[in-house]
Order: sequence, then C-alpha cells, then structure tokens
Amino acid sequence: MSTSTTGTISTAGTGTTGGGTAAPVRPYQSYVYAYPHKTAYRPLTPRPALRDLWAAEPKDSLSLYLHIPFCEVRCGFCNLFTRVGAPEGLVSAYLDALERQADTVREALGEGARFATAAFGGGTPTFLEAAELERLCDIAVRRMGADLAAVPLSVEASPATATADRLAVLAERGATRLSLGVQSFVDAEARSAVRPQRRADVEAALGRVRDAGIPVLNIDLIYGIDGQTEDSWRRSLDAALAWHPEELYLYPLYVRPLTGLGRLGGAAGEAEWDAQRLRLYRSGRDHLLDQGYEQVSMRMFRRRGTPGTGGEDYACQTDGMVGLGCGARSYTSALHYSFDYAVDMREIRGIIDDYTSRPAADFARAEVGRAMTADEARRRHLLQSVLQAEGMRVAGYRARFGTDPAEDFPAELARFAERGWLDPDAAPGVLRLSPEGLAHSDAVGPELFSPAVRAAMAAYELK
Repeated sequence: MSTSTTGTISTAGTGTTGGGTAAPVRPYQSYVYAYPHKTAYRPLTPRPALRDLWAAEPKDSLSLYLHIPFCEVRCGFCNLFTRVGAPEGLVSAYLDALERQADTVREALGEGARFATAAFGGGTPTFLEAAELERLCDIAVRRMGADLAAVPLSVEASPATATADRLAVLAERGATRLSLGVQSFVDAEARSAVRPQRRADVEAALGRVRDAGIPVLNIDLIYGIDGQTEDSWRRSLDAALAWHPEELYLYPLYVRPLTGLGRLGGAAGEAEWDAQRLRLYRSGRDHLLDQGYEQVSMRMFRRRGTPGTGGEDYACQTDGMVGLGCGARSYTSALHYSFDYAVDMREIRGIIDDYTSRPAADFARAEVGRAMTADEARRRHLLQSVLQAEGMRVAGYRARFGTDPAEDFPAELARFAERGWLDPDAAPGVLRLSPEGLAHSDAVGPELFSPAVRAAMAAYELK
C-alpha cells in the first residue's frame, strides 16, 4: 500500500482542463469531516419544531454528541467553536443550559430513541473539572437516556487537562476512547503552532491516560508545521508509538482565516508547502504501516489487532446525530441543523452567552441549518464512504438510492479515475480510492460538493 515518498506532486495528482492541458490539483483544499459544512447553513425561517423533524426518522441507532466550548488555550491553527477560559460561573451556567436543552430534545425525540454511540467534544471536554464531568455524564444518561456503560464513548482531551481525577471519572462512567491532542512531541514545533506545551508534560499526561485504563488511546499529530522536517516528524511519530496507541490521527496543518496562525500571515509558498505536507504524509503513513498499523482513512490509523469497542459498525452516512451544546450539529435525513457558527473569539463569546440565557422552550426548534435534498444525500453518502480506506460497496448505495454512483456522478468519478485516484484492483462492486487517491482526500471531498453548497460557502461572511 505504500507509495513514493518524494516531495513533488505526482502526475496522479493532476487534472485536465477543458482545453486538454494538465493543471495541478491542490491536495489540501478542505478537510471534509461533515457535509454540508456549517458555512453552508443559514437561519431557518420559520424555525421548524424538533418534534416534527424527528417524527418519521429512524431512532433506534442514534449518535449523541455533547459539545463543551471551552479550552485552556487556543492553538494557532484552531478554528473550532471554543473560547479560552471561562469566567466564574460560566461553566455551571453552560451545564444548566445543556440540561434544559437535553430535557427539551429528549421530549421532542419521543418514544423509541436509542443511542448506539456517544462522544464528548469541543473545545476540550476535560476543561471541565471532575465533578463537572460527572454532571456531563449524568446529562447524557439521566436526561438523554444514553447508556454510557454499554455504548462506545469517545472523549477529547488535552495534555494539560488530562488529570488523574478527570480521567478516573471518564473511565468509571464508561469512556472507551480518549483522544489526546498532542500535535507534536518537539517543543519548538509546538511553539511554532502556537500550542505552548512541553514534551515532559505530554508524556506525563499519556502515562495518566494509560493508568486510567481507558481501552483506546488516540494520539493526534500534525504535519506541515513551520520548521518541521522529515527527521523531526519521525521523532514525533516514534515518541507516540512508544505508548502503543490503539489509534493515531495524522492531520495536515491548515492555516485558516481568523485563527492565530491566520492572523500571523500563515504559510508562504503554497506549492512548496503542499509538497512538504505530501512528503510528510507519505513518510508518516509508510512508517505506521511498517509498525503494524492499518490505514482507515487519510488521517486515521489503527493498530492491527486492537479489540473492538462496539462502535465499529456505526455508519455516519445513514444514522441520525443528536447534538447538544451551542457548537454541536444535529442530522436528520431532511435537515442538518445547529446554532450559529463563528471563529472569532468575540463572536463565540456572544453565542455562548446567548445559549446560556435561553429558556427550555427555545431549544424546541431548529435555528440554523440546511435542507438535505436527494442530491445532497447522495453526495454526502458517497464522499463520506469513499474517503474511508475500505471504500464503498456499490450495492449499498444502490439499495439506498436506487441508482449507481457512476450514473449520479459520472464526471467526478471519471476525473478521479483519470488522475489515478481510484483503485483499479478493488474487489468487484467496491468503489475505493487508490493510495494516491487517499493522499488527496482533501481534494476528492470538495470535488463532490454541490454547486449550491459551494455558492453558500463562498457567500458566507466569516465572523
């Protein structure tokens, strides 16, 4: 599965213009972790009732997501919905609002709602103190009806907040996966990414996670940091591998508007930076494959032989998502919805303050979102399936939509094939990216965006 680790973009990473001349395709366009992106959402008028939105939805295998919009520091690359710190009383007020929202949403879901998986994200959920994490778990269990002791529960954490008492709460309440945002074990690189931390503190946090006994440890690392070399990247990888993590995520660095790095001017020389990131990606991928890991997606690698936690069969393409918290999104088959979205710190603080002041009745209706047409549902299913290393079974797509992807997306799939991004040796009936296609996942995904979503994202005013 390994390919060349040369730093130039290969001919497999080029496209063809209408005039027949080869044009380079930028490999790092957009990380597609959800579709449509929140910047395509718009205020809903009138605001639809959640009870009506969920009335006809299948609810026997839902995903529950609780969002905590607080961090001890905001990294230079971060464009997540989060604020730094919390004035006295704000966390308590936020959890109060989360309880009001949970009660209202649970009532709107009606009978038969069952959660197959749960996650706490942010922000940094472990920004909450141990007693506050207990309360967060109680919201999921007592108010939403999620059995955290029986379903997979993933929690995001930072080294500074992965304290023994917090980890003990999570382990006792059923956390099956702890994702630690390390990004780099090289102190100079961490500073370059505007993430002040020392390797010694990171190693101590990893020791506490292992001591807590949470079954799956994931370590996040970033490549493409200013000053990073193949040698320093390998040192970070080997430092992570020393802890035998069940999972590793390798993220390419992005410099986005309104972030710390974005305000500093970001990275110079796009083509050179693209080549560097591709070179580091290939080097990291090949090293992990050699060390007994299997590739799940462009970003995710899982150690071979890792016992399952029960969530492996969850399908993000088809199952509903119920999100609680001001930065969470929810998915029904007809509508994706959330609260307002921002990156600027002042705007985020205003949205959080608005959220904490809302009465329970105000959580009974969706506020910001985007309707899912039949075409958008096809696009979402295809891109979220094909961006997985195992690919997509065409029969499953056909059973859901009554058509073949080759009929629905002939031009896109033809371009992918021409560029060498589709695996010609995939099993019959499986549409799968080649290793080079996986390397270009952040170009594959955006090419499947609809014209309407592209236009909405382009028209979005950053705030």
